[in-house]
Amino acid sequence: MTHAQPGILLPAPRLAVYLDFDLAAEGDARGALARLREIADGEQVVVGIGLSTVQALGKHIDGLRALPAISGPGIDVPSTPAALWLWLRGDDRGVLLHLARRLEAALAPAFYLRDSVDAFQYQNSRDLTGYEDGTENPKGAAAEAAGIVHGRGPGLDGSSFVAVQRWVHELARFEAMSAEQQDLSIGRHRVGNAEIDDAPPSAHVKRTAQESFTPAAFVLRRSMPWARGLEAGLMFVAFGRSPDAFEALLRRMTGGEDGITDALFRFTWPLTGACYWCPPLAGGRLDLRALGQ
Repeated sequence: MTHAQPGILLPAPRLAVYLDFDLAAEGDARGALARLREIADGEQVVVGIGLSTVQALGKHIDGLRALPAISGPGIDVPSTPAALWLWLRGDDRGVLLHLARRLEAALAPAFYLRDSVDAFQYQNSRDLTGYEDGTENPKGAAAEAAGIVHGRGPGLDGSSFVAVQRWVHELARFEAMSAEQQDLSIGRHRVGNAEIDDAPPSAHVKRTAQESFTPAAFVLRRSMPWARGLEAGLMFVAFGRSPDAFEALLRRMTGGEDGITDALFRFTWPLTGACYWCPPLAGGRLDLRALGQ
C-alpha cells in the first residue's frame, strides 16, 4: 500500500516521542496543517488527526469518532481525545528533541502542545514486565489488510485509524506475584513465549485472541515502553482500517461480553485513550484532500 504513511507499517523504532496537541479556539487549523505537511514525511513523523480538528474544518471522515470511555467491574478506561497526535520515530534523542521543537513552532498558534511522552525499545521488543510484545501482529499483506484503509477512493485509500493509550504499570505489584501467576495473567510463558493452553479465561492472550471475534478483530500494534522518572508503562498504539476492532478488544478486556476482566488490570491500567485518523501520502506529503486542502 504505497499511499500509507510508511512509519505505520515499519517496525517500531529504537526511540520515539509522542506529542498531543489541542486546538486553539480561534486558531488557523488549515494554515497549521499546511505547515505540518512540509515537515511530516509519514516515516520519521507519523501524523494522526483528531475528531475535533476534522470538525473545526467542517469535514467528516467516515469511521472517525472519539474513543469511548468504558467501565467494567472495578475498571474505568478513560477517553482523553486530542486535536492532533504526532509519533516521532528515530534512534537519537537529541534529533527527536529538535524535531519536536520544530513541529511545535510550525503548529503554533493554532495548535498548542498538551503533552509529550518519551518511549524506547526494551531488550528485544519486550514490555517492561519482560514479556514479548506484539507476538501475533499480522505481517506483510495481512498487516496492510488489518491496518490500512482500501477501497474508499483517493484521499482515503492508504489512510488508517490509530488507537493510542498510555498504560502505567504498577511494577512493584507485578513483581510481588509469583512467576506462575505472572505467566497465567499474560497467558504466555515469559521464557520462550509459548502460549499456555490451559490459562484461565482472564489471561490477556485469551481475552484478546483476535481471531476469536466475529468479525476477526485484527489490529497492527506498534506499542513501546515509556518512562518518566520511575513512573513507567506501555504506550499502546494500534492501527486499524477502522476503530471497530480495537473497540471490540477493549470491550472484552473490560468484561463487557461475559463479566470477566483482563488479568492485566491487576497491575496496569490506562491513563489516556484516544483515536485519530492518519491521512495517506501523495507525492511524499500528507494527502489532506479529504479535509479540503
